[in-house]
Amino acid sequence: MSEYRFLNVLLFALIFSGCVSTQNNWGDLKRLPKGPHKVTLQNLIDQWEEYHIYYAGLGVRSPLGVMFDPKNNDTVLMGDEWKKVSNQKDLIEITRWISTHTQREPWLNEILGSDGRFYGYLYYSYGPVALEQIDRQKIYMYNLEEPLKVGAIPTNININC
Repeated sequence: MSEYRFLNVLLFALIFSGCVSTQNNWGDLKRLPKGPHKVTLQNLIDQWEEYHIYYAGLGVRSPLGVMFDPKNNDTVLMGDEWKKVSNQKDLIEITRWISTHTQREPWLNEILGSDGRFYGYLYYSYGPVALEQIDRQKIYMYNLEEPLKVGAIPTNININC
């Protein structure tokens, strides 16, 4: 009987230790309030040269979000699927498209590390955002997900009747 008790305690300890992380490696988003004296999308567009700017999506005319990585700090935002925005004209077109062609109102967020440290901004309107803190200076931004159309059936799900 004591052998089973030992195995149960050992099993519980292994499961519990696997579920409890000693370090949080995920970043966070904090929605910015609107109002005077606040950072706005227009501020970021006006000061676009102070940022490394990237967008997620298929193209300038079908973006899902825009990421602003400040040039004057020691942090880096990175992601494999994000494309560089190289001029203010494209940035204006991208942000205008997001604000007028998405199903939900877009918002501006601060991108924060697991310790609350500021890394940049994200402007987007829909879906979950996954970001992973690689080290003290880098956050990896996974690609944004395309929203499902109302009534659409995802193509990667098999329906058997």
